[in-house]
Amino acid sequence: MSDQHGQQYAFETLAIHAGQEADPQTGAVVPPIYQVSTYKQDGVGGLRGGYEYSRSANPTRTALEENLAALEGGRRGLAFASGLAAEDCLLRTVLKPGDHILIPSDAYGGTFRLFSKVLQRWGVEWSVANMHDPESVRAGLRTTTRALWVETPSNPLLGIADIAVLAQIARDAGALLVVDNTFASPYLQQPLALGADVVVHSTTKYMGGHSDVVGGALITADAGLGEELAYHQNAMGGVSGPFDAWLVLRGIKTLGVRMDRHSDNATRIADMLTGHPKVVQVYYPGLPDHEGHEVAAKQMRAFGGMVSFRVAGGEQAAVDVCGRAQLFTLGESLGGVESLIEHPGRMTHASAAGSALEVPADLVRLSVGIESADDLLADLAQALG
Repeated sequence: MSDQHGQQYAFETLAIHAGQEADPQTGAVVPPIYQVSTYKQDGVGGLRGGYEYSRSANPTRTALEENLAALEGGRRGLAFASGLAAEDCLLRTVLKPGDHILIPSDAYGGTFRLFSKVLQRWGVEWSVANMHDPESVRAGLRTTTRALWVETPSNPLLGIADIAVLAQIARDAGALLVVDNTFASPYLQQPLALGADVVVHSTTKYMGGHSDVVGGALITADAGLGEELAYHQNAMGGVSGPFDAWLVLRGIKTLGVRMDRHSDNATRIADMLTGHPKVVQVYYPGLPDHEGHEVAAKQMRAFGGMVSFRVAGGEQAAVDVCGRAQLFTLGESLGGVESLIEHPGRMTHASAAGSALEVPADLVRLSVGIESADDLLADLAQALG
């Protein structure tokens, strides 16, 4: 986005203004919620502004999609009813029966379920690689590989993958690189600029930021692929409703300032956990001894608000920590202004049990909110006992 003089705007400005011009009729500075299913046409086939039916397009959703594209530096943004709806649309657009996709050894359990329980029945083959190790990725490629799927930082072990390196590997193999950017958000990391082909978001998380909406998004730099995705978005119908789109837009306006606080609070918590006698390992890319710290420092603005750690005493001890937390709310999801705590093995990643993506039983995952860091530190201290 630029003004009439070609001025290119910074991220924080784009977050507030991209796709959100003042309403030409009333001057409203916030895009209206077009809670409408159909539109009066100017004669048969004469669409007014390109709108005919809200599954195909809706002005509030258009505002969000333009904003998403601007924030990720893409040509096309598409908004969906959930992150998994976005993933499903992407995968059924770019894959066909007999194709192969390389997936990470650390990923959201719902994503793994989509590959292992849904797409596999449809004839899509998948295998697992350590996306943080380029040699593991190269070794996992097949002649039928059409895409590499990566989360960075990953869920829930906060692994870091070198996006630029993986992008080159994918190009050499004639495959697409798909990056789930949910944990970082476009404020901290922009995968398309590093060579990725498609960015995925659960906008439920940091983009919405207030635990009051469920949504998903795809952004691509390739206009042709964007058209294909838009066709399938309409054909499959898992679109964001107008009120949900409006809520995500509202959340995005404060994304930059929220991510700064999330990152600052998480850094303090990771430092405290590192020195705690009842914690045996801390996963946070901002820690200097994290395996992916140097890559994260290269491709991220800051290190984000997610922290995971393993508790001395095993699975029950980890469950007990979750139960004793008071300010940290026991719950799934992440990325809201309030802090959450969960046991991935029994909650978000239960679907990966017994697979190559199974998570440690003694793992606790934190979504660090924007409350007072001192209060959060005190709550964790009493929860650990």
